[in-house]
Amino acid sequence: MPEHATELVDWNDFARTRTELGTAFMRILGYFREDGEKAIGTIEQAFRDRDAVSLVRPAHTLKGESAQFGAHRLSAMAEEIEMVARRCVEFRESPDELIETVVALRPCFTETMALLDRDANPLVARRPTFGRRVEPQGFGRAG
Repeated sequence: MPEHATELVDWNDFARTRTELGTAFMRILGYFREDGEKAIGTIEQAFRDRDAVSLVRPAHTLKGESAQFGAHRLSAMAEEIEMVARRCVEFRESPDELIETVVALRPCFTETMALLDRDANPLVARRPTFGRRVEPQGFGRAG
């Protein structure tokens, strides 16, 4: 399945991780942000250097951490980079075919983090529970 057809965030997986991590959730999400930025920078530089070996580890790390937070599109892109890079290492090829995926990786990460941050923010109104429907109130309007 092409990455663009993959759901950006699986909110059930995200909620499960949030529950499992409990009070450590925000800290681990911060680590994911830092590690993700670092991994993407390393992937971009390795691609510019046409260094397939240096693509493998950061792509593998990003794949796993993204999946943990339900960021399936990002995880799928990282997996593609990892698998193609491994093949390129094995056959001593250049990873040139990855250009579109590598270029799309940072915007996908940025969009994903914006969604995760929005949902993780304790000040954001949560989705209603127990079948209740809550109508949004306009700014300054009394309910």
